[in-house]
Amino acid sequence: YNPAKELDSPKIQKRMPKYLNLEESKRLLNAVSGKHRQRDYAILMLFLNCGLRLSELVSININRIKNDTLTVIGKGNKERTIYLNKACINAIQQYLRVRPADGVKDKNALFLSERKQRISNKTVQYIVKKYLQEAGLDPHRYSTHKLRHTAATLMYKHGNVDIRLLQEILGHENLSTTEIYTHVDN
Repeated sequence: YNPAKELDSPKIQKRMPKYLNLEESKRLLNAVSGKHRQRDYAILMLFLNCGLRLSELVSININRIKNDTLTVIGKGNKERTIYLNKACINAIQQYLRVRPADGVKDKNALFLSERKQRISNKTVQYIVKKYLQEAGLDPHRYSTHKLRHTAATLMYKHGNVDIRLLQEILGHENLSTTEIYTHVDN
């Protein structure tokens, strides 16, 4: 006889995604400075506006940017199109004006490291942590992935983006993955 047979199992709580609000996002962008400010600003701008994954951002090729669209290879090797707003287009154009041209090892890579090769995941993570700290935000609480949450949440809250469109933008296979962003404002 099992005395626990009639008991319901406890419901596992879904944690709410951590994200920056609009003001914190602006503070993060305003913290960008230094030798690589155009590159770093473009990186943060794309994270905050497009909801890119770290691997997607690092793998961006220049030839995959056409007018206001960007094609990235996402999870599961799936290709998706991302629509760039004016802020993203301007940030990319500003960076391309100062992007090194001579001695570049991967000529197609959009974002380059100090050694003129495709920027690494680690370097992007370092850049994000550095500017979070400079903006007075907790670098232990936020990460590149939290910037993805930020983009999705701000699109949902302020951008009149419905859940299905948000699913497509983020490249989620299941709507249930995207639904976490709809609970933010309950």
